[in-house]
Amino acid sequence: MEKAKPTVLVIGGTGKTGRRVVERLTARDVTVRSASRNGAWRFDWSQSETWGPALAGADAAYITYAPDIALPGAVEAITDLIERAKREGVRRLVLLSGRGEPEAQRAEARLMESDTACTIIRASWFMQNFSESVFRDGVAAGEVVFANGDVPEPFIDADDIADVAVSALLDDGHIGQIYEVTGPRLLTFREAVAEIAVSLARPVLYVDMSPDDYLSALRKAQLPDEIISLMSILVKEVLDGRNAYVTDGVQRAMGRPPRDFTDFARHSIASNAWDNGS
Repeated sequence: MEKAKPTVLVIGGTGKTGRRVVERLTARDVTVRSASRNGAWRFDWSQSETWGPALAGADAAYITYAPDIALPGAVEAITDLIERAKREGVRRLVLLSGRGEPEAQRAEARLMESDTACTIIRASWFMQNFSESVFRDGVAAGEVVFANGDVPEPFIDADDIADVAVSALLDDGHIGQIYEVTGPRLLTFREAVAEIAVSLARPVLYVDMSPDDYLSALRKAQLPDEIISLMSILVKEVLDGRNAYVTDGVQRAMGRPPRDFTDFARHSIASNAWDNGS
């Protein structure tokens, strides 16, 4: 007898990994609830009254915390969500976490101690930060400005994260696992931008700043305080070399190596990620 397909809640279903998880689950004829602040399934981390309706009746949930699991308050919110999910009968939880982030590791511990069927995906910096997020406009304009540009990072493709997440949501063999997922090699931010420039066949300059100067520039640009706080944690704490090593998380979870940054750059160009008009 064929096993019934579960109903899966994807928290952050319009985000970089959430959108990909939704696409993959839908392709496998799984009933998916793509939850976001303005979606059909409404979910807002700052409004706990939205959590219950999204969780009720779901068999599994993919958890991404917004704006970032590294920020203060994430542990408490995720702990509350775990308890609510248990009360609603959600049997499996998959958490997207971050490498080298103390708050993230505290949240991981709460989940592992929760007596649920759980999996943790502890991810390095997304390659898609260059094509869909913070650095996209800079690449398109020909100049990327950041701090700690010579610190190596094993960038991970969001497609790899989504593949691991979907497998963990559907297959029992991942229960209790912590998959630390990275790309196959180390690149500094300066080197990553240089690789993109080669693939684009046009100049893209990398401009390095000190962490303090970079944060000052963000304040002058009047970015939200929450974003500045997050970037402060990243450039002053996380990007200190602590994550300058590759892991076998994708290989262990999927039985294949992770995607390389060069392939990511080529795919992004093919999808017009850095066209100035996109």
